[in-house]
Amino acid sequence: MPPLILNACLTGMVTTKEKNPHVPISPGEIIRDAVAVAGAGARIVHIHARAVDGTPTWDPEVYREIITGIRKAAPGLIVCASTSGRLWSAREKRAAVLMLEGDARPDMGSLTLGSLNFARQASTNPPEDILYLLDAMNERGIKPEFEIFDLGMVDFLRQLAAEGRVRMPLYANILLGNRGTADASALNLAYLVSRLPAGCVWAACGIGRHQWPMNALALAMGGHARVGLEDNLYLDTDTKELGTNAAMVERAAAAGAALGRSLITQADARDLLGLGGQVPG
Repeated sequence: MPPLILNACLTGMVTTKEKNPHVPISPGEIIRDAVAVAGAGARIVHIHARAVDGTPTWDPEVYREIITGIRKAAPGLIVCASTSGRLWSAREKRAAVLMLEGDARPDMGSLTLGSLNFARQASTNPPEDILYLLDAMNERGIKPEFEIFDLGMVDFLRQLAAEGRVRMPLYANILLGNRGTADASALNLAYLVSRLPAGCVWAACGIGRHQWPMNALALAMGGHARVGLEDNLYLDTDTKELGTNAAMVERAAAAGAALGRSLITQADARDLLGLGGQVPG
C-alpha cells in the first residue's frame, strides 16, 4: 500500500483548555505542537488561529505569526490554514489568511464543499462563497484541502473537476460522525471514497469518539488520516484519557506501520500533492 500521510489538526474553533489542557491556543503553543507532530510523523498541519483571549480569530496577523514560526521551526512541513465560515461569513475575513505573502503564505487552505449543521451551530457555505475561496486559492497557488461531510459535497467536487475549476492532484478530507451529516460507518466511508474524482488523494477522520475507528479504517483502505485535538479531546474515549496532538499522530503512525505502510517523506508528500517550496535537507 502507498506510504502514509498524516494530517494533524491542532486546535480547531471549539476545543478549550478547560476541556483539555493540551489544546494549543497561543501562537507559541501552536508552533510547538506543529514541531512535535512533525517529529511524530505528521506531514501536514491544519491550523486555526486564536485571539489573546482564546477565542477563534480570522486575523491574518495572528496567522502570520503562526505560519512564519512553523516555517522557521519545522522547514518543509505543509501548512494548511482554515478558511472556515463557522463563526464569520464575510468572504474577505475568510480569505484574509490566503492573502499573506512570503513565508506567511499557507501551502493549503481548507475549503468545505457545502453548508452543514454542527451540534450547536451551522457552518454556512453558499456556492458563490465556495467558488470565491477556490478562485482565491487558485490565483495564489494555494492548494485546497477539500472538506467533505456528506455525499452532496463529493458530487460538487466531481462537478468542479469536470468543469476544470480545480487543479490536479486533488486532496480531500472526509469527516464522518458529525451530528448533522453523514454517520461514521464503513459503508459511508467506502461509498464516499468510491465517488471521489479519479486520482484524488484522500484522508479520513471521525468526530469525537469516531476519530480512531475512521482513522484505522482509512489506513486499511489505503487512504490517509486526519488526527488531532480539533476533532477529539481523548486518546481513549472510554477511559477519558486526554490526548495530545503528538500522541494521536504516534498512534496513527504505529497503526500504519502494523499494516506495512511507512510514513511518507516530507519531500514526497509535497511532490504527491503538487506542492513546491522548501523541504528538509
